[in-house]
Amino acid sequence: MPTYLVLLRYTQAGIQNIKESPARLDAAKQLASSLGGEIRAVYLTMGRYDLATVFDAPDDETVAKFALAIGSRGNVTTESLRAFPEGEYRRIISELP
Repeated sequence: MPTYLVLLRYTQAGIQNIKESPARLDAAKQLASSLGGEIRAVYLTMGRYDLATVFDAPDDETVAKFALAIGSRGNVTTESLRAFPEGEYRRIISELP
């Protein structure tokens, strides 16, 4: 299953209700599961983003649905990146013309 990095930033509403964030994370994990994906890891980060997640999903469409659904709740904005593990990275590079 493809892996994605989903980077999140709190909105004003999200930071004002920060104590609810763990419950929102639980809901996001349930949403990911209902879409056929899995949030494998979550990190509180410092810098440009507030949270970083490692998310496995069957395809890009699933990630788009997930990001749109959690973004529509108004507590976070998201940026999703397709992540290729080292083995795939090496294979892709080796197949370059």
